[in-house]
Amino acid sequence: MKCAKALLYLPLFTMLGISSCVKDSDLQPNGFDNNKINLVVADNFNLSSFSAALRRSSLDKYLQNGEGPYTLLAPSDLAFSKAGYGSAVAVLAGDPVAVTKIANYHTMEGKYELNKLPFLFNQELTSRGGKLYATHWVKGNDTVLTLNGAKVVATNIPASNGLIQVINQVLTPYQHDKISSAIASESSITLFFQALKTSGLLSSIDQDGAYTIFAPTNAAMEARGYKSVQQILQTDPSQLKELVNYHIVRDRRFIYDYILSTGASNTTKQAMMNGITVDVKLLPDPDAPGSFNSISLRGIGNTSDVNLSKRDILTGNGVLHVIDQTLRVVR
Repeated sequence: MKCAKALLYLPLFTMLGISSCVKDSDLQPNGFDNNKINLVVADNFNLSSFSAALRRSSLDKYLQNGEGPYTLLAPSDLAFSKAGYGSAVAVLAGDPVAVTKIANYHTMEGKYELNKLPFLFNQELTSRGGKLYATHWVKGNDTVLTLNGAKVVATNIPASNGLIQVINQVLTPYQHDKISSAIASESSITLFFQALKTSGLLSSIDQDGAYTIFAPTNAAMEARGYKSVQQILQTDPSQLKELVNYHIVRDRRFIYDYILSTGASNTTKQAMMNGITVDVKLLPDPDAPGSFNSISLRGIGNTSDVNLSKRDILTGNGVLHVIDQTLRVVR
């Protein structure tokens, strides 16, 4: 009997607490183990895209033949769909280099029972593809686990050589050691990057430590009056420093960190690098009444909510979010 097959017939949100088991009957007469971690994934219809990623990267063979233990951070099929992979077929047809990076980043050497982590923000873990940041928190009556801001929706599904943790996003392996490099690579925020350079703050955020940056789009910078790179080059650096400092947090913060740490009012404040706060408001999750899945911001001078265009871009020394307005100190 293979108890993991019970996962096949349940919606994803009911998977918490589900377990599989290994019995003598799982071992074929030739000694073949049906309960290896890659086979448990393959048996779960809701993880078909991740199973395809393991096959496309040949990581399934490594997991099949290895004693482990391993921990797989398995994105659901819905998570892969949101990431641009509409089906297992799309994953199998995907760029093998990109798919291999995804598979490795979601595979950890060792057994990690994430629900036993301390109740802390952004505890550093390491996968085959690089660093990860885990948060374990109590929100209302729930215990919440996140990885790089993605929610863990099913924990500690056992296999004979490891554990599976199901998550609601495909984690993107970080490509930049410095957050400034990530900003430079985003074509939608080139004017903010120039402001960062001209202000003299670029070298500061390249130092050790973690930063979170809410970078306004080019359209947002233009609406603020900064129409071109040339205009920014001709602007007083101290003026640009005032602007840029109100978009930087001296810490690593994924969007879900705000959701977890905000109280019953569903609003909180975030101190920025210039010492002035920004109001943070939780936004409801339309697919899960009573819960939240994003935030909006409002500087003390903003007259409307500032929304996210991109979120949770992890780098070696921080997290980048892209926003659709500049944060304002004065109106």
